[in-house]
Parts: sequence; structure tokens; C-alpha cells
Amino acid sequence: MTESGDEFAGTSERSTKHSPRVDDQLEHEIEGMVRSGHATRAEEWRDPEPVAEGEPDIDADPAGTLVGGTPAGMDADAVVARNELARWLDRADFPSTGADLVEAARDHRAPEAVAVELGRLPAGDTFERIGDVVRALGYPTE
Repeated sequence: MTESGDEFAGTSERSTKHSPRVDDQLEHEIEGMVRSGHATRAEEWRDPEPVAEGEPDIDADPAGTLVGGTPAGMDADAVVARNELARWLDRADFPSTGADLVEAARDHRAPEAVAVELGRLPAGDTFERIGDVVRALGYPTE
């Protein structure tokens, strides 16, 4: 390996935080967890504590009801639709026209269903934020 300028050759191929021996030791420690897909610790106290009996499971959309998570004036379908649209659009994409938002969503590799939904936006209108987009598509808002 050779050095050129101020860049040392081979820095991307090795860890600079610790030695190769420590790298191998750390890799060995997590190998079982990576292969099994769950915690493999012998000491039970190190594992995350499970949900208590009688408590609901932690879920973003429990049983598809969004209980407690649906704003007043909106239904669960509107929340899911707004979430899906906002997931594929950044703040930097606004303000934009409908055609620009379709292009931005495709640039972010959004599913075709999102692009089709954004394609329903009225031509010529400029949208300042995701709330404007959702209202223009006919979804209720809070």
C-alpha cells in the first residue's frame, strides 16, 4: 500500500477505533444474536423486559384501530393516508406543484400507489405543506 498526499492508503479497509483483535472479539460476541435473530445472553437480567401481563402490546396501529392516535375530525384511513404521503415527501420538497410532488416522491423511491395518489392533485396549485396536499386530495383533517 502506498500513501498519496494526506490520505493514508487502506484506512477504509480497517477499523481505526481499536485493534483487529478487538474487532474479532466484538464480532464473536454478536455472532449468535445475528444468526439466531434474537437475544442470546446467558444472563436473563440483561434481556429487555417483556410487556407485563394485561398490558397491550406495543404497536403503532394496534389491531388496525389507532385508538388514542386518531385526531378529532379524522378517521383512521385519513391518518394512514396522510402518514404514507408524508413518509415519502420531505420538507425540502415544499412549496411545490402537484407534478413536482409526484416527481419528488418518485425520486424518493415511493411506491407507485403514492405517485398515483399525488397525481390526483389539481394542476397549477402550489402546496406549502403536507396538510395542504391531504386537504386537496379530499381527506379530512383535524
